[in-house]
Amino acid sequence: MESSPPIETVYQAIYTLNHNPDPTGKEKASQWLGALQKSVFAWKVADEMLHQKRDLECCYFAAQTMRTKIQLSFHELPSESHTSLRDSLIEHISQVNDQTNPIIVTQLCLALADLALLMAQWHKPLEDLIKSFGQGNLWPLIEILTVLPEEVNSRSLRLGANRRSEIMQELKSSSKIVSECLKACLSNGSENPTMHVKVLRCFTSWVSIQAITLSEVSNNIIVAHAFHILANHQAPSSVHEAATDCMCALLDCLGNSHCDKELEMQLFSGVLALEEGYHLSVAQEDTEKSVNYCRIFTELAEAFFDKIVNESSENKPHYSVKILDLVLTCVGHHQYEVAEITFNLWFRLSEVLYQKNSDSLTSVFKPYIERLITSVCGHCQMEPDHEGILEDGDDFYDFRMKVSELIKDVVFIVGSSNCFRQMFIHLQSPGVTWDSSEAVLFIMQAVAKNILPEEKEVVPKVVEAILNLPENTHVAVRHTSVLLLGELCEWVEKHTETLEPILNFLLYCLHKPLLATAAANSLQSICSACTEHMGVHFNGLVQIVQSLDTFAISNDAAIGLLKGVAVILGRLPPDEIQRAMKQLCWIQITPLCQLVENNSLKTEKGTKTDPALWLDRLAIIFRHTNPIVENGKVHPCQPVITEIWPVLSNTCTKYQADSRIMERCCRCLRFAVRCVGKQSLHLLEPLVKQIVALYQQNQHSCFLYMGSILVDEYAMDPSCTPGLLAMLQAFLEPTFALLEDPPNPPERAVIDARFSIAGLGLKNHPDTVDDLFRLCARFLQRAPVPFLQSPAITPIVQCALMACTLEHRDANASVMKFFNDLFNCGRCHEKHEDFELRRSLVHRIIMDSGQVLLNNLIHASVFCLHSYMLSDVADVIMELMLFNRMAFCQWLEVTVKGLPTTNSGGSVTVTQKQLGDFHMLLTRAEGSKDVTHALRDFALLYR
Repeated sequence: MESSPPIETVYQAIYTLNHNPDPTGKEKASQWLGALQKSVFAWKVADEMLHQKRDLECCYFAAQTMRTKIQLSFHELPSESHTSLRDSLIEHISQVNDQTNPIIVTQLCLALADLALLMAQWHKPLEDLIKSFGQGNLWPLIEILTVLPEEVNSRSLRLGANRRSEIMQELKSSSKIVSECLKACLSNGSENPTMHVKVLRCFTSWVSIQAITLSEVSNNIIVAHAFHILANHQAPSSVHEAATDCMCALLDCLGNSHCDKELEMQLFSGVLALEEGYHLSVAQEDTEKSVNYCRIFTELAEAFFDKIVNESSENKPHYSVKILDLVLTCVGHHQYEVAEITFNLWFRLSEVLYQKNSDSLTSVFKPYIERLITSVCGHCQMEPDHEGILEDGDDFYDFRMKVSELIKDVVFIVGSSNCFRQMFIHLQSPGVTWDSSEAVLFIMQAVAKNILPEEKEVVPKVVEAILNLPENTHVAVRHTSVLLLGELCEWVEKHTETLEPILNFLLYCLHKPLLATAAANSLQSICSACTEHMGVHFNGLVQIVQSLDTFAISNDAAIGLLKGVAVILGRLPPDEIQRAMKQLCWIQITPLCQLVENNSLKTEKGTKTDPALWLDRLAIIFRHTNPIVENGKVHPCQPVITEIWPVLSNTCTKYQADSRIMERCCRCLRFAVRCVGKQSLHLLEPLVKQIVALYQQNQHSCFLYMGSILVDEYAMDPSCTPGLLAMLQAFLEPTFALLEDPPNPPERAVIDARFSIAGLGLKNHPDTVDDLFRLCARFLQRAPVPFLQSPAITPIVQCALMACTLEHRDANASVMKFFNDLFNCGRCHEKHEDFELRRSLVHRIIMDSGQVLLNNLIHASVFCLHSYMLSDVADVIMELMLFNRMAFCQWLEVTVKGLPTTNSGGSVTVTQKQLGDFHMLLTRAEGSKDVTHALRDFALLYR
């Protein structure tokens, strides 16, 4: 946007966006308004619109624009404009009244709060705000006081650790005046629920970041008020929820800090006294309040967690362990949503007990876990009148999956066999209903994999009962029973007398539409676990594969079953494998051929007209057929793959424009090549020619990935290396054209004429970046010298330098892996005869690019990358330093001196001492972990 648009044009665009029935018009208006918000003219336009107050939609747009500009584009304003912006925002907020829409108030208050945090020259903003708004309408004041602490840790503001520390000191020094202000609001608000909610929300905000500390709350009237609300079963829901949030924030602080015993006991006793309120909420069927109480009890258990675990013994549990009884009471609530709130607590307990590995400590918590399993088993019961089975994606289905994960995690505390036995006893209870039986079987299914294969008491009875289920058994019971058999696959492997009846039972279930997918999944598990005993059943399994599409099973289940069959195929006698492999593959190849030859058939995703369906099935066969081949012998799958290659080649040609199908084709070819390894050498040349030709037309990154597989398999063979390097060279031109910035990109620090630091071309094609550098890393691993001597190395390194700042996790990881392998190639492997040549080639690259690389790595760590990505960057920095420490120290000094030391708000981002400390930490680092910690701590100064 080159100039400020007329205000009426903006109003018209907002009207079009909200009221024009034409989708095209709406889209154009949205794009135009988005461009306006990004432009420097948005500041003046938004301010003018707020003064004019045309209508709700325009005011909201203006308020939201002002907030996002301060949050994301504050650097656009010169420092002399900050004061006038502040005064303008205060003026807008001072005009708020009871009729002002709350959404607009929130946006304006967020804008002013963000400005206060960013504007270093605004000293004591809280005092100024309380003076400005304390005598009039208190609503905006409380809103500002609420959102300001919430924004302190906002990632988008990038305040930096130094400024954040200043703000925290200022908030703590203002906590008393804020507390007094809130008390006054509470007193003046009388019985107004809305005011109570606002005060509690504001107090919670300050407690959450510990601007109001625990030492200040022991006699605080707002805390007492929160307890009073929670004890009052007639409190309005909104107020009750706000009081719950407040209490949870206090308890979270209690768990993260040390406080005196008196306050600890005060909060503990206060929360325990809420048990009566919980029981009243259950009696009155007020689930919202039950949820609130459950949150508080669970948060209290989390706060006392370390004491519960570390200060408990078999004979003397810590007094706070009684809170687990309250939590379990909530687990017993009739609504499963309440029980689910507690799950993280049990996961945490399980993890700690597993790490401590103390039988005496585990025994303390065994009764609690037994109660937990019994309660969640009850929650897993379907409605008695439920017909059919649960559908994937249903809320209750998802809850049961979470229960299954929880049971698997905690069951070691009570013992898997013990749990399995207790559930079986429950199954045998007189008068047990179908829904209760199904829930018990579901719990047994969760623990079945942990049952020792030698078990002879309970499992045989369970298996026998399942195989003899009456025809009139509810289908859900049969469905869970089928899945349970699959989970018992390791037990079946040790009890081969059960194998044939189980296979017959599952084959029977395959013909039942509601049971077919479960039966296929269980068949896969048994095939994979019992490979040594399944050879005699192979022909029967092939017949099942031939009939796959007559069963009502999902494609995932079909692929899973093929996986199981392929595993067995690899264990057949060598002279039988080729025939069996061809038979299995041709079941998939035949319909694929028909699709390739039929030009009038429309492709429908996920149906038999979709080539991807057949390619996925072929890929799973190639992937999991792993016969043992003696040296010098022909791989039994090689003739079959040679025969299939023309079909796969034609498929690639026909569907070359479809990225999804091409990805599946390359995946299938990848596993075909991996299946027979170097015995597919005769296919290398036609395969390379085809993927290079296709990539010129359609830049699907999967072709680059396929190239990396070929390099991994063949590049160590000197006769193949030139052809593979030619393939790389052919890939580079269309790849670099794709990764170049579009015409007229925004100004950036340009290092190379074609690439800018994380330019739009790189950002828009992270998959291409990922696969390109995966390919290059393979060359460094398999044929380093020819690769380093090729003309391609210079533009590849330049592209990698620009891609250092990419935020995409996989793409960035591949770039870092490339640099790691590059340095490793020149630093390790001293015994190689070409080591000195390697070292000299890598040394030249590093001396040419080291300064730019280190500069980009530090820039990426500070300004671009998520903290979890910094370990990969640290590996590269460490390798760079180990390669040439003296040069590294000089480059680092230049990089550090070039970093900004103040931000757009005028505050000091980093001091000279902090820069010096960072330089020292990096240069003295002894390993990647030291570098990672230094990068993370330093990056916080800018975030």
